[in-house]
Amino acid sequence: MSDLAPSPDRFDLAVLRRELGARLKPKTAESRTTVMGAGSDDLEEGRSYLSSMSEGGWATPLWPVELGGMSATKDQAAAVASVLSEFEVPDLYPFSIGIGIVGHTLIDYATDEQLSRWLPTMRTGAEIWCQLFSEPDAGSDLANLGARAVRDGDEWVINGSKVWSSRSMYSQYGWLLARTDPDVPKHRGITAFVVDMSAPGMDIRPLRQINEDAHFAEVFMTDVRVPDIDRVGGEGDGWRLAITTLGYERGGVATRPMGKFDQLVDLAADRDLGTDPLVRQRLMNLKSLSEVTAWTNARANAKAEAGVPGPEGSGGKLRYSPLLKETGQLAKDLQGPLGMLTEEADDAWHTLFLTGPSMSIRGGTDEIQRNIVGERVLGLPKEPDVSREVAFKDIGR
Repeated sequence: MSDLAPSPDRFDLAVLRRELGARLKPKTAESRTTVMGAGSDDLEEGRSYLSSMSEGGWATPLWPVELGGMSATKDQAAAVASVLSEFEVPDLYPFSIGIGIVGHTLIDYATDEQLSRWLPTMRTGAEIWCQLFSEPDAGSDLANLGARAVRDGDEWVINGSKVWSSRSMYSQYGWLLARTDPDVPKHRGITAFVVDMSAPGMDIRPLRQINEDAHFAEVFMTDVRVPDIDRVGGEGDGWRLAITTLGYERGGVATRPMGKFDQLVDLAADRDLGTDPLVRQRLMNLKSLSEVTAWTNARANAKAEAGVPGPEGSGGKLRYSPLLKETGQLAKDLQGPLGMLTEEADDAWHTLFLTGPSMSIRGGTDEIQRNIVGERVLGLPKEPDVSREVAFKDIGR
């Protein structure tokens, strides 16, 4: 794929617009928008888009050229995302866990053989990935997970359950954390696997949300067999891979472009509220929050250039969550009483309004993000954890 190597001017905004404009339609006021994949599961449209963009690495700019990306820097990838926001792009949220999170982690830790098996179909959207981390008894305290993997020759037998697994109901592969050694402290006995979501013993049950989206699911695993060749990293090395994955997740959520400020201005004008001083104040407060979020992300990106993303991504997510919520709230307020009616509410603003509050929970709660920023960025004392050095089997559950 050496012909994909980006030339020095390929990330220039004018060049980007010209190259992408030859492939995509410009976005208009009538263009449909989606919010974190809510209410949209048009997989074939997304797959067609990813397939058409894969040759130039446009959908995976941060991936190495030899793996189908553009070997872009964070700033160059941000330029690509910025220009892409000007065009009609299908909802890619179902593919984002693979392309934006797991794919990066695999590039950091997987073997060449594993990369050759998994990345090509991930990049084109032919196969969708989900993340199997959180559990009913181990949400914020992820290291307390209890799903068990026991070695049986060249295979591992996995039992346990996961929850809040995005799009797992139609994923082909799951990025799984399981406990392989209960005799050591909880952070040290975890191993990472890639599991076939159609394997015998997998039971996937969707969870319907307030926005009518079945975004998440519970996943129950009963004697699921995973080949050892699908283990990523060493035995007991899973926590290190988990931290890397979560870094990409928080950074990806925080840097996802909103692209809705101009639409809010248009909505205010349509409602004859464009000159209302309170509306203008709220719009500018939102614009200020958006700019601060962008600066926070730029700082996190600068720190991540030399390696995997660090705790700065948590700061970006803490900025992004209120930005998303306030955008939905302002849109509803601008719609006025009509926003409560079905015919008015059946639009992207309504979906955003209902989806926004979940941002303080998904991808790591606001409380956990504040702990990370406090401890790993500001250097404040860690939260007490009396179980940290206790063997997992001796921790009360």
